[in-house]
Amino acid sequence: MRFAFYGRVSTEDNQDPEASRNWQLARARSLIEAAGHTIVTEYFDVGTSRSLPWKRRPRAADLLAALRNPRRGFDGVVIGEPQRAFYGNQFGLTFPLFEHFRVQLWIPEVGGAVDPGSDAHDLVMSLYGGMSKGERNRIKIRVRSAMAAQAATEGRFLGGRPPYGYQLADAGPHPNPSKAADGRRLHRLEPDPLTAPVVARIYREYLAGSGIYAIAEGLTRDGIPSPSAADPRRNPHRHGNAWAKSAVRVILTNPRYTGRQVWNRQRKAEILIDIEDVALGHETKMRWNPAREWIYSSALVHEPLVDDDTFEQVQTQLAAGARRPGVKSKPRASKRGYTLSGLLFCGLCDRRMVGSYNNNRNHYRCTYAAEYADANSIAHPRSLYVREDKIIEQVDPWISRAFRPANLQATLQAIADAQHNDADQQRIAVAREKLAIIQTKLDRYRAALEAGTDPALVQQWTTQVQAEKATIEAELRQLTGRRTMTPAEIQTVVEALSGIANVLRTADPVDKAQVYQQLGLKLTYKPGLRIIEAEANPDGSCTSLCPRGDLNPHALYGH
Repeated sequence: MRFAFYGRVSTEDNQDPEASRNWQLARARSLIEAAGHTIVTEYFDVGTSRSLPWKRRPRAADLLAALRNPRRGFDGVVIGEPQRAFYGNQFGLTFPLFEHFRVQLWIPEVGGAVDPGSDAHDLVMSLYGGMSKGERNRIKIRVRSAMAAQAATEGRFLGGRPPYGYQLADAGPHPNPSKAADGRRLHRLEPDPLTAPVVARIYREYLAGSGIYAIAEGLTRDGIPSPSAADPRRNPHRHGNAWAKSAVRVILTNPRYTGRQVWNRQRKAEILIDIEDVALGHETKMRWNPAREWIYSSALVHEPLVDDDTFEQVQTQLAAGARRPGVKSKPRASKRGYTLSGLLFCGLCDRRMVGSYNNNRNHYRCTYAAEYADANSIAHPRSLYVREDKIIEQVDPWISRAFRPANLQATLQAIADAQHNDADQQRIAVAREKLAIIQTKLDRYRAALEAGTDPALVQQWTTQVQAEKATIEAELRQLTGRRTMTPAEIQTVVEALSGIANVLRTADPVDKAQVYQQLGLKLTYKPGLRIIEAEANPDGSCTSLCPRGDLNPHALYGH
């Protein structure tokens, strides 16, 4: 038999990928060569976590794709270390593919090929998957416990970017002898002479009664570099032209400015990629932990930029919000209803426009500080207004035209097509054409079988075509995805809004606003051209539809 070898190594704990590959490969060879078999190809993943399912590991995904190819060049797959290959229930989700394509899976722990009919083999593989998951969890617990102790008792700087106002300084050799021998050193925080005074100014102005927006505006006006501009090498994803309110708030809420080391403010959370397809696994996202879970050093470990009393006063006033001392209360929000609330965006700065009642009419406005406009090179007036009634009298007829019976089918197809870019649409069309050809072949084979053709020969034809069909269907699923909608599914959504023209003509503003929300309406006001760009995404996940306005009345786009 000819075999493909699969292995995996994660470099998170400084493993040598080549050494890991060699011992896994040697273990796999010792298993199959004793029976006279050889390895003809290799699939080895480097730097991928074991928690990733096979279809999301590059080389494992290539191996799964090769299984579908009748000319794959190998009859079995051998794995040198099952705990490296399978995590949790991954074996139960993957092995059926090996069975389906009649490819044997050899594992040293079962002494050869995994028997799909053996409960013992299934139990062994499930056990190793559980051990793999347990090993990863134990490593996480040990590492987190050690870091919590180092932060609390030693006040050790545990890596990452220094907060704005600080810079890194050498703190001596690493306490681990082997790491010290490699030249690793510890670091600590020390005040940055350029940015530390800015932090003190922010705290001082906030306690004096200035709001976060006013502080940010003042810093921008005075030409003080924002955190992104002060360290552009470590912030290449941000423009850094002006101070943002969020940057000021982060500085006001960071307890590290009191001189203590603080750890565990954030965590890596594993979130399901698709709740409808758990087999796709998780993706890692950063989440904020509650303040009660933060770990503080027991003593001061670096020079504070603000004292404890100042920091506590700021936190108290932040919690009080508009009711903090020395700040006038904000006027109550208007009880007047705005039909397009949350749906209208400024075409100059891409921010939502807010409702404003002027001259006995509903308006929407966008205010933009002159300093921010100059810093971001945007020609934006300080205040921009547009009337609500002028927008609605154009939007309602546009929606009604799109959902007329004569235009409905074209509108539904436009919604479905807009979920993919041009390249994807072409590939989808080619894949669907191939599936149609394959279905025609299968119908012919069925007719040939009924006409008396040798069943073994028909089975051979059918197996080959079914393998090709499975490959194309997998590609089509990847292109279309589970989150997109077919025209039939979209039609179900739209039919729930039947009679929309009558609803829009007679509905009061509150009901009309709900209709707009269900349609996923998004409006962008372009003041220079004095037009409104309208987009509607009825299922909430379709992308924008942008054919050419009234020249295509069936398309969900209008001026």
